[in-house]
Amino acid sequence: MIEFEAQGIEMPEMDIRKISKWIEEVAASHSRRVGNLNYLFVNDEEILVANRQFVGHDYYTDIITFDYSRGDRISGDIMISLDTVASNAEKFGVSYNRELLRVIIHGVLHLVGINDKGPGEREIMEAAEDAALSFFND
Repeated sequence: MIEFEAQGIEMPEMDIRKISKWIEEVAASHSRRVGNLNYLFVNDEEILVANRQFVGHDYYTDIITFDYSRGDRISGDIMISLDTVASNAEKFGVSYNRELLRVIIHGVLHLVGINDKGPGEREIMEAAEDAALSFFND
């Protein structure tokens, strides 16, 4: 089950059914099934609090992924700052909707085992994001 909720910020306009199907397809392409995924859209201040409390980082981020996966079933809570999504869209010269999709799938890619912190991992993550975005039909 995939759920989307907004806390302290307006819910973005999106086709939840289409995005959920896409998430399931991306997971399947990595030999995973979707369990419970909970997306929580927040503002920068809320994600900063969570980043400090749960990750030990004192800076803004676009996404924090809490992984509860077991075996081939991915599950987790994914917190996304819509403020940072908007500023990154502007910074990278892409549409807000495209950047939001990138961040949504970024969390799923973490849950299937792709990391982005170590040497060479960022490029692997970006390639996986690009591949996933290529089969999402806007």
